[in-house]
Amino acid sequence: MTDREEAQTAFAGLLLDRIRRDKYPSMTQMQILEQVIPRPLVREYLNVLLEKVIVEKWPSVSMLQRIARITQHV
Repeated sequence: MTDREEAQTAFAGLLLDRIRRDKYPSMTQMQILEQVIPRPLVREYLNVLLEKVIVEKWPSVSMLQRIARITQHV
């Protein structure tokens, strides 16, 4: 793994942890994560988002659209 890949993975991991912890994660943080996320973390990110919509009676349309986009890249 190159230094660049290691840095991207570390940064993506940091963002993924924040998104996981926040009840209503920042759209900006999710957009940034989606720009840098390494392939091995995509499934974990998808699972985090799915967990968020499962607990909501009325999940946001933007979150559902985001999940739909991500499922095209798994």
